[in-house]
Amino acid sequence: MKENKAIEKKFKTPIIIVSIIIPLAVVLLFSIRLKDFGIQVKPLSFLPPIYATINGITAILLILAVRAIKNGNRALHEKLMTSAIACSVVFLLMYVAYHMTAEATTFGGEGVIKYIYFFLLITHIVLSVTIIPLVLFTYVRALSSEFDRHKKLARITFPLWLYVAVTGVIVYIMIAPYYGN
Repeated sequence: MKENKAIEKKFKTPIIIVSIIIPLAVVLLFSIRLKDFGIQVKPLSFLPPIYATINGITAILLILAVRAIKNGNRALHEKLMTSAIACSVVFLLMYVAYHMTAEATTFGGEGVIKYIYFFLLITHIVLSVTIIPLVLFTYVRALSSEFDRHKKLARITFPLWLYVAVTGVIVYIMIAPYYGN
């Protein structure tokens, strides 16, 4: 038991560092355009529907993983959760690549839909930053066989991560008509 908590303690500082570096790097890279450095790259305009799909796949993987563990299939749960993390990493790489090659897209909706869009976008962004350490600590607790503590944290992590994945798709669908305008 002490050995397992030592594993989590060993990863605490790296998780905190990664949880700070990723959002800062995204903000920094989001503001950088390769063309500003004389690198002529066509905008990777094909990426948004792909990374939105990856968000959708992540949501499905999360739901399937919860079902798997509730049905007692820990091996499947582990594979699904590892796949969800991998999807999130691929999403992040594509998201940054797109924004480094393309100009920002402005939402063109008006009225109530504009407020709904910005509510979803802002909560999506805030929770996408919040979810990083939650996912990593939840994962480390599972790897260190701290299953009671893992389950306790997973009850918070799962709905937030699912919200981030689903709102990522919704935000994409809402802004897609304005790409290239």
